[in-house]
Amino acid sequence: QVQLVESGGGLVQPGGSLRLSCQRSRIILSVFSSSIWGWYRQAPGKQRELVAQFTSSGGPNYADSVKGRFTISKDNAKKIIYLQMNSLTPEDTAVYYCNSLWAGSEYWGKGTLVTVSS
Repeated sequence: QVQLVESGGGLVQPGGSLRLSCQRSRIILSVFSSSIWGWYRQAPGKQRELVAQFTSSGGPNYADSVKGRFTISKDNAKKIIYLQMNSLTPEDTAVYYCNSLWAGSEYWGKGTLVTVSS
């Protein structure tokens, strides 16, 4: 069974930074490289929303609310997807989910909680 596992969440003060990581179980490099990877988040009482995603053309796409603060990246050698989050605000508090699309199949992780609070 395919699993996506997120890590790196936690409690951070406003203005701080966190880096989230996402790994998929039993994935070969060709699948990793050809998958469309993204990060979503769901705040309490709100719908899940796209935060950042690699498009089919390869370039990243960001939600307006995180542009200039968040960066999605991937390490092909380690087969890990990252989300670097800087200048965090309480509005960024949410459960962050990793998402993968490949060959018509979609996979989700269980999420990692990010809490921004003083």
